[in-house]
Amino acid sequence: MDTQRGRTDRRRFLLLAGIPLLTVGAGTAYAVWPGPAEPGPQVRTDLEPLNARFGPYVGTLAEAHWLGYDIDEPPGGSRTVPGPDSRIRLVGIARLAAGGAAAITGRAEYAFAPGGAAPSALPAELEPYAPGGAAWQHSPQFDAYANREGAEGHPSGEYHFDAARDLVRFDLLYLYT
Repeated sequence: MDTQRGRTDRRRFLLLAGIPLLTVGAGTAYAVWPGPAEPGPQVRTDLEPLNARFGPYVGTLAEAHWLGYDIDEPPGGSRTVPGPDSRIRLVGIARLAAGGAAAITGRAEYAFAPGGAAPSALPAELEPYAPGGAAWQHSPQFDAYANREGAEGHPSGEYHFDAARDLVRFDLLYLYT
């Protein structure tokens, strides 16, 4: 009977001593274990948000690859509700209806200039969708028209058009206050 009690006490001791050790070991393993990569903004192809925002200025889009994200949000997206001063970046490349880019770049009041200011660098996620050798045209007058006062979110940014391919490349910042 004494041997039975000795075994029970030893098991109880090992159990009680082992639980904290297992807990510390599991916590350490969790802390150093590589987790999934921080997700960045995902490339989107839906057209409705873009057509609603700047479709009235550029025309109806036929296809698009774009990103929309809060530039002040930390990687991984820990914010669930936009702050009072959110800055949302919309950047991407979209195809217009046939002849749409030429119709815009051909308007004299915008004074589009071929090879004017180079477009801003695209985020890495969008690089595969950027056509090589595009002949981008830019117009500060068109930017002012499309970003004019009264537009939702106080937009600023640039539009570049490739008339031969009916493409618009946009990089816009919407400030919500």
